[in-house]
Amino acid sequence: MPRWRPRLFRYNWVAAIAGLLWLLVVVVPLYWIVVTSLRSRQGFFDTPPLDLPSPATFDNYQKVLEGDFFLYLTNSALVTVATVGLTIAVSLPAAHAIVHSTRRSVQRGFQLFLLGLAIPIQATIIPLYLIISKLGVYDTLTALVLPGIAFAVPLTVVILVNFLRDIPRELYEAMRIDGASQLRMLLHLSLPLSRPAIITVMVYDALNVWNGFLFPLILTQSADKRVLPLGVWTFQGEFNIDVPTVLAYVVLSTIPIIALYAVGRRYLVSGLTAGFGR
Repeated sequence: MPRWRPRLFRYNWVAAIAGLLWLLVVVVPLYWIVVTSLRSRQGFFDTPPLDLPSPATFDNYQKVLEGDFFLYLTNSALVTVATVGLTIAVSLPAAHAIVHSTRRSVQRGFQLFLLGLAIPIQATIIPLYLIISKLGVYDTLTALVLPGIAFAVPLTVVILVNFLRDIPRELYEAMRIDGASQLRMLLHLSLPLSRPAIITVMVYDALNVWNGFLFPLILTQSADKRVLPLGVWTFQGEFNIDVPTVLAYVVLSTIPIIALYAVGRRYLVSGLTAGFGR
């Protein structure tokens, strides 16, 4: 019998060093933000940037929470949930129709979705402002939801179409033989099997909406309609020298996203691995 020999592994030191450098590029700014948010205003100027604060203070966080932070947090949550929910509600039936319809008009519609990927947001600000004003929803949260859906739908449809095309057509044929309608096939076949893609686009769209700055800046002006990114910008204008307070606002604005990931991580991983190992 051949003698067993341990398998030799060759380490890619170049990739390891590059990965370590990239980790430092990502971690060091985050560390600086958190550490600086715990400094006093005077300590920001007197202490080296990467040193631990001595003593640490939470006065900056208290100052932020005593303002309108929770109002902006609520507005951001409402806009994000409404935008992502309506985007999925529109995109999934559209993707199902594109995959299973042979009509030329439907395929032309898919080409329009692809065209939407090539249009930059900045090029639509003026006509978008006029449309929102004509609709009478300027300076409302609806003014942020509608364009958010419009710019999220094209990419969402493209991702869902590519995923639905990989689902075996035999499953749809079996349901069609049993007399299932297109709506039933959408709800009982396309929706469950496309869960990995749906979770992926939900996370991606939610991040884009949560971090959106241009639409809130142009389409709202009242203080009670501000979302978190615009609130950070306004807060920085009020405390343009008090950098620790501004960074405390930044840290607090990222906590909801981190908490959402911590809660939904198990569902995200299970969704992305659905169908494997069966």
